[in-house]
Formats: sequence, structure tokens, C-alpha cells
Amino acid sequence: MAFSSFLGRVLFASVFILSAYQEFNSYGVDGGPAAKALRPKFDAFAHQVHSKVGFQLPDIDMKFLVAGAIALKGLGGILFILSSSFGAFLLLLHQVITTPILYDFYNYHSEDKEFIQLFIKFTQNMALFGALLFFIGMKNSIPRRQPKKKAAKTKTY
Repeated sequence: MAFSSFLGRVLFASVFILSAYQEFNSYGVDGGPAAKALRPKFDAFAHQVHSKVGFQLPDIDMKFLVAGAIALKGLGGILFILSSSFGAFLLLLHQVITTPILYDFYNYHSEDKEFIQLFIKFTQNMALFGALLFFIGMKNSIPRRQPKKKAAKTKTY
């Protein structure tokens, strides 16, 4: 059982670690292609937040956002493999920040081809989010082993 659990964590985290590795290799000085692709998506998300909530998101340099995503995915994935709840929280944080920005199906009509593709990817990321929540819930529900208490010795006089 322990090996299958470890293998499952490795396979799950490989999605994040390989993505972080690929983004790291293409990062460059300007954040690479990930930063260029992220700018219009972030602007559309910021406009949507401002129009619906009235809150203006600060202007962020995309290379810092990509660097943060690389760090969250890389460190979170490695810690997750080691069965750390903190690693799962880092991956959850990454999912919460990037999923609504990258998969902005809400900016398209339901008849558009892009809507279907983005909605499918959005729901896949929600499944990853749910799996991380499940891991954290299971990790916290398993009682930790407590050392066995030694029986008190009776004193004889």
C-alpha cells in the first residue's frame, strides 16, 4: 500500500514538476513565452474582476507571476511527493491563482469553440484541485501514531 501511495503521488506531482521544468527552461529575461501568453489573459481577468466586483487588480509584471508559478509548482510538487501537506497547500495556491486566469471560458459565448476547450481544461484543473483537497483531508483524518505508554511500575516497600 505504501508503494502505491508513493507512486500515485509521484505521478500526480509529475504534472506540476514537468510543467515547472519546461517553464523554467524557456523563462529567459522576459519570462519567456509563458509570460507573453499570460499577459492578455491576466488583463481580461483583471477587467472581469473590476467590472463585476469593482476591485482593481494591481499591475503585475508577468515574469514575476511566471516565476512564482514555477516556484509553487516545483517546490509544491517535490514536497507533495514526500507526502507533505504544505506541498499540497502550495499546489492548491497555484491552482487557485492560475486556473481562473488561464482558462477564462467566461469571456466566451457557449457556442464558441474556445469556450468548450477552455471549459474542459478548467474542469480538469478543478479535478486536480479536488484531488489536492482530498489528499489534505485524508492526511489530516489519519491519526498520528503515538508512542505506547509504558505501564506504571508498582512500588513495593
